[in-house]
Amino acid sequence: MVEIRKFRGLRARHDIVCQVAAPPYDVVSRGEARLIASGNPYSFLHIGKPEIDLPEEVGPYDDRVYQKGREAFLRFEKEKILIRDNQKNLYAYQQNRSGRSQTGIVAAANIQDYLDNRIRRHELTRPDKENDRVRHIDAINAQTGPSFLFFRSRRDAVELLNEITESFEMIRFTATDEVEHRFWVLPTFLSDRLISLFSEIETLYIADGHHRTAAASRVRRLRLTSHPNLSPTASCNFFLSVIFSHEQLTILPYNRAITDLNGNTPDQLIGKLKQRADVCRQGQPVYPDKAGVFGLFLDGAWYRLSLSSEHLGGNGSDPSEHLDVSRLHRTILEPILGIGDERTDARIQFVGGIRGTMELEKLVASGAAAAAFSLFPTTVEQLMAVADSEGIMPPKSTWFEPKLRDGLVSLVLDENL
Repeated sequence: MVEIRKFRGLRARHDIVCQVAAPPYDVVSRGEARLIASGNPYSFLHIGKPEIDLPEEVGPYDDRVYQKGREAFLRFEKEKILIRDNQKNLYAYQQNRSGRSQTGIVAAANIQDYLDNRIRRHELTRPDKENDRVRHIDAINAQTGPSFLFFRSRRDAVELLNEITESFEMIRFTATDEVEHRFWVLPTFLSDRLISLFSEIETLYIADGHHRTAAASRVRRLRLTSHPNLSPTASCNFFLSVIFSHEQLTILPYNRAITDLNGNTPDQLIGKLKQRADVCRQGQPVYPDKAGVFGLFLDGAWYRLSLSSEHLGGNGSDPSEHLDVSRLHRTILEPILGIGDERTDARIQFVGGIRGTMELEKLVASGAAAAAFSLFPTTVEQLMAVADSEGIMPPKSTWFEPKLRDGLVSLVLDENL
C-alpha cells in the first residue's frame, strides 16, 4: 500500500498567483522561458529555470545557474511572493479546458514506495537532466516541481474528489495556456480521509516527472549519507506530487520528425512503405484515428499509412511492443530510415502533440526535417500494462496535457512530516 503525507506548503500569494504560476521548466526552451518571464519578477521560472537570468554563454548546468536559483528562491520568500503555511495540509489541484476536467490531490509521496516499485515508472531518465534536478533541489533545499502521478480509478476516491470541488477555500485563475487552474487547501478532516483512502491503494504510476522523482530519491540518499540518523519522517524522504484518477487523464501523441531520408528519394521511400502498409495520399493533415495508423508529411504532401497485419504484431509477452511508437520504430524508422537508438540518434526530433501537425509541416517546410510522422496516442491502460510488467517505453511515448503549473506549492526539505 502507498503512503501520502500532509506538509506545510510554500505557496504563491493569493493576489499574484497567476503571475507566479509558470509552465514546467522542462517543457519550455531557455528562449521561451525568458520571453514568458520577461517583465514579470514574480514568474516562478526565475526559480525553476534560473539560467534565463544569466548571460547566454552561461551553460544550463553551470554552478552559477543553481546559485541564481537559490537567490531567486530566497528573494521570493523574503518578499512574500511565496508564503509558508502554518500547518501541514493536503491540497487539491484541478485543471479545466475545453469541457474536460482533472482533479488531483497534492501530497508528499513516500520515496520508499518509489524504490519498492509501489510507485511505478515507465521510462528511463537521462543522466544530465536527472543530475540537473538533483543539484537544483539540493541548492534551494526544496522540491518545486511536482511529479504527476495517478492511480487506477476507484469510485470512493472519485466521489471524495468531487466533494472537494464543491466546497472549501480555493484559488482560481486562467493561464495563458487557456487552462483554468483551481487550487484548494483541504481541512484536516478531509485530508485524514484521503490519507486513509490512499493507504488502501496498492500502486501509483508516474505519468510525468520521472526526472523529478529520481532526483528526489537521489537527494534523499545524499542526505541519509551525511545524516545516517535522519528521521524516517524527514521531508527529504518524500517527494512533491499531484495524484489523479487514471480515467480523467488525457494523453496526446508524441510525434516524430526525421532530418533525412537515409539516402532514399521521396518516391523510393513511398515505394518501400507500400511493402509494409497501405499508403494513401491525403489532401489534409492526418490525425491517426486508431492504432497501427500513421500520418506522414513528405515533400509537401500528407499520406495515411495503415500497417499491414503482419507488421502490427510484436512479442506478445511485452506490452511495450504493442505501442504505436514501437511499431513505427521497428517497421519504418529503423529498417528504412536507419534510426537506431531513439534516445541518442541526432537524426530524430520529438514533437509533443500539443504543437499539432502544423509544427510537423513547419519542420519539413523549413528544411529542419525531411519527413515527419503523426501518431495515434498511447493509452493510459497501455502505460499501466508496461509499468506493471516493469517494462520501459520507448523515449517520448506520451505527452500528458494539460501540464501541471510550477509555483503553486513547493515542498521545503526542513521538517519532519
